[in-house]
Amino acid sequence: MPTDPLAAQVMVIAKEPVPGRVKTRLTPPYTPAEAAALAEAALADTLAAVGRANITRRVLALDGRPGAWLPPGFGVIGQRGAGLDERIAWALADARATWPAPVVLIGMDTPQVTPALLAAAAEPLVSGTADATFGMAEDGGFWLLGLAEIDPALVLGVPMSRSDTGSLQLARLEQARLRIQLLPELTDVDTAEEAERIAAATPASRFASCMRALGGRATRPLAAAR
Repeated sequence: MPTDPLAAQVMVIAKEPVPGRVKTRLTPPYTPAEAAALAEAALADTLAAVGRANITRRVLALDGRPGAWLPPGFGVIGQRGAGLDERIAWALADARATWPAPVVLIGMDTPQVTPALLAAAAEPLVSGTADATFGMAEDGGFWLLGLAEIDPALVLGVPMSRSDTGSLQLARLEQARLRIQLLPELTDVDTAEEAERIAAATPASRFASCMRALGGRATRPLAAAR
């Protein structure tokens, strides 16, 4: 029997998948156009999972312009701030300012995320059993941050894109004496090896389909792969 949507919002923070601006660590072996195609596929899978999650509101915090990859049902807000810590902190604050409900933030780097995982991140915040939910990434970063109450100071100043970012962000939440519920560790798409592992684990995904079209570690022009 269907249950009512959780009174929470899931936000995806993402860059427009433009060649040369996204997934630059995939080049080489992929060309900038191929890396952008993989980024777009990962973003599309992520947005699809959010679209199927049993939550009330869906938001995209976007650096760039929406494209055909954006499904209906999402509110779009621009990113603001300089470093990634500022962009995350202000995106959380901006989402909360438009609707006073818990916010679960994820990136565009985990196309293997599922609606059930997103609901599991939102439910403790809605029920009041946790103040924060948090998902560590395999590379030492984090793939999910959920907060019942938004305070930019929980994120501002945390060093980003480092092998200890996840542990430092978790420590910041612990220092604030928040009750934290951990989510499973996931792998971000940053390197070709990670991309291959994620595609193998999600053969029905758009990301895996894009990888197959590119022939694995292909470097031929994107037009030929299409």
